[in-house]
Amino acid sequence: MTDPGRLTVITGPSGVGKGTLVNQLLGRHPAIWLSISATTRAPRQGEQEGVNYFFMDRADFEARVAAGGFLEWAEFAGNLYGTPRQPVEQQLASGRPVLLEIELEGARQVRQSFAQGFQVFIQPPSLAELERRIRGRGTDSDEAIGRRLERARVELAAAAEFDACITNDDLTQALLELERLMQLSS
Repeated sequence: MTDPGRLTVITGPSGVGKGTLVNQLLGRHPAIWLSISATTRAPRQGEQEGVNYFFMDRADFEARVAAGGFLEWAEFAGNLYGTPRQPVEQQLASGRPVLLEIELEGARQVRQSFAQGFQVFIQPPSLAELERRIRGRGTDSDEAIGRRLERARVELAAAAEFDACITNDDLTQALLELERLMQLSS
């Protein structure tokens, strides 16, 4: 029998570098399975079923919600999004570590629906640095940046809810800390 894998949930404010950390982690540890979300929105050009998302109709999605088939879910812009429980549990049962990168409310839901998951909060060295990073993307208006920063303040206030916090000041150090917390050898 294979030892079960471990679910690690990663969250943090927009612009903190979660995606960069996750991409580097997956590059160094290809055995990690990055959870794939389900959605009721239509596939975009080039998106593939089971690779980018699991695409579902609303009735099927809602039936799975009612049956406890999601670790977490939410509605955004008229579409439903969620983390299907079955593929995560299958990967864990096969001994693979599973990584779930989601927003704060989703992480809170996972804490209720899958308490054995390990939750990591990624935080910036400061709000000023977070603002610099978001502005550096060059993709948001001043109004959108203001909304992101206001949301970041709310999210940062929740950091103590998590099993561990990593300050993403130096990407290499943050990656090493994430590997250590996930009990991975580098």
